[in-house]
Amino acid sequence: MSTIFPKWTNSLPTLAAAVAVGGLATVVGAMWYTFTPAYWNVGYMPVQPGGGFNHQLHAGKLGMDCRYCHTKVEESAEANIPNVATCYGCHAEGRLALYNTSAVHKEKTSFVREAYAEDKAIEWRRVHKVPDYVRNFPHDAHINAGVSCYSCHGNIARMAEVYQSQPLHMSWCLECHRNPEPNLVPKDMVFRLFEVEQRFAEKSSAQTRADEGKKFYEERHIAGPENCGACHY
Repeated sequence: MSTIFPKWTNSLPTLAAAVAVGGLATVVGAMWYTFTPAYWNVGYMPVQPGGGFNHQLHAGKLGMDCRYCHTKVEESAEANIPNVATCYGCHAEGRLALYNTSAVHKEKTSFVREAYAEDKAIEWRRVHKVPDYVRNFPHDAHINAGVSCYSCHGNIARMAEVYQSQPLHMSWCLECHRNPEPNLVPKDMVFRLFEVEQRFAEKSSAQTRADEGKKFYEERHIAGPENCGACHY
């Protein structure tokens, strides 16, 4: 007696179940990734007034120290933004040779002089922002522990326009609190981003960095908190 369906159709339920499970796993995986800060926040680069502050030029080519603009970063939780007078100190009319020789430079920095003349603040758009239910990131505590700007912000001195290079989500923070040694550098190197970048890139020095990090951890009595109240209060 012939059968209505071929024998191979017996495998269809198993195949359909495998496709359904695979499809569900793909959807969950895609949502797991795309609904997180690692997807939405990394690479965030808002449009800034005047085309933005060129860190690649100021901190990279000219070698300006981070603390020239972010003056309170070693003693305050906030990495303060400089006021207009700080910018105007360099970009007043005729103060730089480029002002007289480059029409492009004069045009791109005109917003600084206009804000100073009108006694108005420059409305820079914030790039790095933790959620409102988290206390502001304590820059002073991390810098004084020997964590370089590079670990959280990347090499800002290479950025013509600043963007967010790390997700800044809770598990990312906790991972460092549980194992801070790889991110610890000599304190006099914290703001020297190119040196830190090279230090992190050299695979041959990985063990040396691990040994130094352990020494720094013990010498500086570091104890990164993991309790909820440390950040959420």
